[in-house]
Amino acid sequence: MSTLQKTALLSLVTSSILMAGGYKIPEVSLNAVALSAANVAHSSGADTAYYNPANMVFMKDEQTVETDFTYIGLSDINYQGMASNPYTGASGPYNLNAQRENFLVPSLHYVLGDISGARYGLSIVAPAGLSKRWNEEPAKTSAEEFTLTTVELNPTVALPIGDKFAVAIGIRAIYSKGIVKSNGTAVFPGPTPSVITRDMKGDSIEFGYNLALAYKPTSELELGLTYRSNIDLKLEGDATLTSSADAATYSGGASVSVPVPAALSAAAAYTFSSDTTVEFVYERTFWSQYKELDFNYDGALGGAGFLTGAFDDAKAKNWKDVNAYRLGITQKLDKTTLMCGVVIDETPVPSSTMGFELPDSDSISVSFGSRYQINEKLNIGLSTLYSMREDRIVSNTSLNGEFTDTTALFISAGLEYKF
Repeated sequence: MSTLQKTALLSLVTSSILMAGGYKIPEVSLNAVALSAANVAHSSGADTAYYNPANMVFMKDEQTVETDFTYIGLSDINYQGMASNPYTGASGPYNLNAQRENFLVPSLHYVLGDISGARYGLSIVAPAGLSKRWNEEPAKTSAEEFTLTTVELNPTVALPIGDKFAVAIGIRAIYSKGIVKSNGTAVFPGPTPSVITRDMKGDSIEFGYNLALAYKPTSELELGLTYRSNIDLKLEGDATLTSSADAATYSGGASVSVPVPAALSAAAAYTFSSDTTVEFVYERTFWSQYKELDFNYDGALGGAGFLTGAFDDAKAKNWKDVNAYRLGITQKLDKTTLMCGVVIDETPVPSSTMGFELPDSDSISVSFGSRYQINEKLNIGLSTLYSMREDRIVSNTSLNGEFTDTTALFISAGLEYKF
């Protein structure tokens, strides 16, 4: 295989199945959707078990359970510009649209009453994932489909230290399932069109931990600090790779490791005499752990090297640590609680390594929602969040164009019961 052919094939090496700024899901409860996840320092519902379990110490001595269903809709991202097609050598210009994506994501949060001075909680959430699919070349040569599904089981325990301070620790167990597909038409090594494809599936169960602190120096002021550890998802499964260019086929075991990065949140909330609470959260996500994406196979790929060049060489990612700034406002009325929020989120994806598989950019999101207290035990709510990502011009070895029309819509409905 010539150097030119191998360089072209390297550009279509596996699409990422990891989430970025646009695929991370910080909003995994009704309150979090309404407040743009600015509910770390001030939290008193069942989702306290997830967002700051140390605050469970300051909740009423009762059991609280909440179930939510969140609709997530992703727009059909548009790309206009030049793009190196690794199979045909064509460069465009192209006008391409990704498929729209729609999901319904459930979550469950539970806080137990006081047990010998300790409080226990449990959250079952989908903290990351989603999907991106393209039907047209050259986008589908690297990202016909890449999907990551995750489910996190997060039990926590909290202990008081005096009357104003509390600490908590939890175990994170994440089940992940990934799908990666690509399909491209080739014209090398001769003029007869040929096809190189990939169909991979894998899953894993991995573990991490989370820590939390809560401090209430006065009845009005609340401070919170949380940390979630890095978790490497070591997905293992099967892959089928084909290359009609050299009649090569691989069908067997495959694996890949991708990080769910560590995250640190520091928050402060103040409640005014009008029962209005304002909270600010600074969040640091340590995406620099994601250096490269490298698939491994149980056997040799064979053939003249087309499969090896396309699917076996590591692809640089070199993501960076990023910040998010969250502001939430809560207004308590007689039986109704009103909430709104805004978040400014930075993308971890550098222009030098961005491709069709993960078109990401800085974003700003706005949100609002409300809860209604039906009786002393039961309340219901509805919230929504709309995320707008900046148009992004990209110029690297494979792309020279602009991604536009990137938006996400969250609508969450939930029910909370106390007993």
